[in-house]
Amino acid sequence: MNNQTDNVLYEEKDGIAIIAINRPEKKNTLTESVVAGVADGIEEATRSKAVSAIVLRGVGDTFTAGYDLTQRDESFHNPYGPSPDIKRRPGAWDPVRDFGFMGNNVRRFMSIWECPKPVLGEIKGWAIGGATDLVLCCDLLYMASDAHIGYAPSRIYGTPTTMMWVYRLGLEHAKQFLLTGRAIDAATAYRIGLVSAVVDPADLAETIEAEARRFTNIPMNQLALNKMLINQAFENMGLRTSQMLGTFFDGVTRHTEEAYQWMESFSDKGFREVVRERDEPWQDYGQKPRDSE
Repeated sequence: MNNQTDNVLYEEKDGIAIIAINRPEKKNTLTESVVAGVADGIEEATRSKAVSAIVLRGVGDTFTAGYDLTQRDESFHNPYGPSPDIKRRPGAWDPVRDFGFMGNNVRRFMSIWECPKPVLGEIKGWAIGGATDLVLCCDLLYMASDAHIGYAPSRIYGTPTTMMWVYRLGLEHAKQFLLTGRAIDAATAYRIGLVSAVVDPADLAETIEAEARRFTNIPMNQLALNKMLINQAFENMGLRTSQMLGTFFDGVTRHTEEAYQWMESFSDKGFREVVRERDEPWQDYGQKPRDSE
């Protein structure tokens, strides 16, 4: 069975479902149609009696480079509906509307967490910013040996909305990488327990699909109960409250004076130069990453 939309591909084969973000020309950056397509794919795989596990990946050379900053926030669906028709002063920010559309993205990302079937995330190339809000909701992560993951918006213009970083890492590593926004190479990601395995890029797709197929040997109800039990332990640690704060704080960080000036500089300097300046002191993302320490 194969379904295809413009920006997300869905396929079932050999007892697994494969959901692939399909914007390789834009580094698979996240848009409304991408976020909705991933959630729809998770729902379809959940309903399918033929699917025991799910693989989430990106088409091309990267998983996703995060949110598409060339699109305005209004391009994302806001379940809160339109604000009252009042005259707004320049630069006015409605935190409830902001929380509405970002919170809706979090709910759709969390469909991965809530899916009763194991979801395996395939990290190749880059997983940056909002990409981590998505992929860290997966149950198991497999990473290409030349890939990097990190939350660059920690430096300006964001906080993690699903806040899975702090639940997947210990306190020291969570602060090490969230306070700095440093890019994490594959060897480091494996050492700190962020990913299950590091694989040669040429073997990544085959390896993760083979692992996903192994779940066909376990009853689906057994998988669902074990996943629910593990997840509940993290729910009990305040996961949902952390996500509410992370989503709200994300909006705050995008509406500071520093954030406004940073975004405005795109038109003067160009996106790549602005990102280069952000990352130059850290020598990652827009700069060549240093070797892992």
